[in-house]
Amino acid sequence: MSELLRFRTGDGGVIVVEGDPSDAGVQRVGRGGVVEVNRRFEDALADVQRAAAAALAVFRDGSLKPDGVDLEFGIKLNAEAGAVIAKTSVEGHLTVKLSWKPGA
Repeated sequence: MSELLRFRTGDGGVIVVEGDPSDAGVQRVGRGGVVEVNRRFEDALADVQRAAAAALAVFRDGSLKPDGVDLEFGIKLNAEAGAVIAKTSVEGHLTVKLSWKPGA
């Protein structure tokens, strides 16, 4: 079930997103169904950042030599797990686009 999740940021700001709550690491606040997440927003995205870096390393390893690599992640925010790669249908959502310039 989707609810509103309230994340704090490193600079003291607040970001409210629609996401998936869990039993651990959350605290319901107010009547509006907002769930207070006990993680910073930046920390929730850190694993996705590492996943993007790992994917870029695979596609820039030298065998394909693309001029550009575009990665698209669908991200789902979860109160306990932080940010996870969202699924579309049954699979995880990750789109990779490699490009080469003519004559390169």
